[in-house]
Amino acid sequence: MVDHNSSVLVVEDNQDIAIQLCDFLENKGFVVDYAATGDHAIRLALEHHYDVIILDLMLPDIDGTQVCEKIKKSCDTALPILMLTARDSIEHKVEGFGVGADDYLTKPYILEEVYLRCIALTRRHRLHKSKVMEVGDLKIDVRANEVERQGQAISLSAKDFQILSLLAEAYPNAVSKRHILEKIWGTDAPETDTVRSHMYTLRNALDKPFDTAMIKTVHGIGFRLVVED
Repeated sequence: MVDHNSSVLVVEDNQDIAIQLCDFLENKGFVVDYAATGDHAIRLALEHHYDVIILDLMLPDIDGTQVCEKIKKSCDTALPILMLTARDSIEHKVEGFGVGADDYLTKPYILEEVYLRCIALTRRHRLHKSKVMEVGDLKIDVRANEVERQGQAISLSAKDFQILSLLAEAYPNAVSKRHILEKIWGTDAPETDTVRSHMYTLRNALDKPFDTAMIKTVHGIGFRLVVED
């Protein structure tokens, strides 16, 4: 469900696609603004508060990756951006994540999936705005780079902290190994199975000292956080 007055900026130069997407999201309860150019999108992002931005990469004036980069540098860096594009290669995805995109959908897409991604990103944005994410007895202070579980401080490396933050942002959903590599290492992703190595050290710090484990491997998908009732 959309929280009252949750707002989204749709940046799409194809008017037919834009109308269809805006109408669908408005019917779902979002307050929707629209921009047909990258320059207009940047101005709107600077002037207004949005919970999520849906950004097409192919714009008539500025490439979507440049728009994403400018918005992330000029606005709240936690403002989530969902990229929509016909470019489906891994290189383009890495490029998008490299300039700060939070999620990525290739065309043609299903409107319902766009809506669900917006809901997830809006929830993530609200967690980021508080700068403290809480999942069960786990508390992650994004600003201070501090982690606690059951009130006990947990020391993590920078990469382990980033991975744990991704898992907390996605909770209760799983995060794929590929997504972790793209978001944290980008084009510098190592060839070795570095994610498995970091998950091992993360589990030793987060799970081993406690009675219940929070990190679960979802076979064929990736990893997710679990909270016992």
